[in-house]
Amino acid sequence: MTTIGSEDSGSRDGPKHLTLRRELGLVSAVSLIAGTMIGSGIFMSPQLVLSNIGSPGASLAIWAACGVLAMLGSLCYAELGTTIRESGGEYVYIMRTSGQLAAFVCVFTSVLVVRPASMAGMSLSFAEYAVAPFYPDCPPPPLVVKCAAAVGIVALAVVNCLNVRFSLSLQTFFLVAKVLALVVIVIGGLVLLVGGHTGSFENAFEGTKLGISPIGVAFYQGLWSYDGWNNLNYVIEELKHPELSRLKVSGLSLH
Repeated sequence: MTTIGSEDSGSRDGPKHLTLRRELGLVSAVSLIAGTMIGSGIFMSPQLVLSNIGSPGASLAIWAACGVLAMLGSLCYAELGTTIRESGGEYVYIMRTSGQLAAFVCVFTSVLVVRPASMAGMSLSFAEYAVAPFYPDCPPPPLVVKCAAAVGIVALAVVNCLNVRFSLSLQTFFLVAKVLALVVIVIGGLVLLVGGHTGSFENAFEGTKLGISPIGVAFYQGLWSYDGWNNLNYVIEELKHPELSRLKVSGLSLH
């Protein structure tokens, strides 16, 4: 989401350099982070966490621990974003602290492995839900799912390249839709609990798998669902008042 403007470097006739327009406000910044975090992972990972860890009680403990880690990481990034006001996220921070070689390795693995794999997983998850209504009696064909995922990736890329404000409006719209979906799920669960369906909480930790492998995989699935808390720092130069956003986030985190 990059919008380019120009600024004079000294005189009217002197050389000009390109800068990023500050078009992201506090609401847009929150929508960017929350909209990225609340994605396909939160709808798919709970069953994987539960199947790997083996019990409802341990599953809830894993989710709580992942939430604490994500919160601590986001607070650290809030400080970094207001101290080093350059877009690029961890690439800029590693380059400032560890040098260009370490930063190059970071961005190289991120561009070729980490980001494509994460985007592929999210787009395939979205595609499975998107095409499921057209195949009510059977699983959708893999080719159809892959094509729908590719269309989704291309559509998002085009929207982000065309206009920043429109992409932010779209992000906010989908954020509201996803929050409403989660609210429906939460309310449904509370209704079942009030109705006496508490069998899962009896001997909640029975059957817990304490091996390194199941706990590690469960943590991986949970942290993948929380992923996205660092995305605002990639466009920190487009944020209007980074210090105000940091104060708001810190205040919300402490209360």
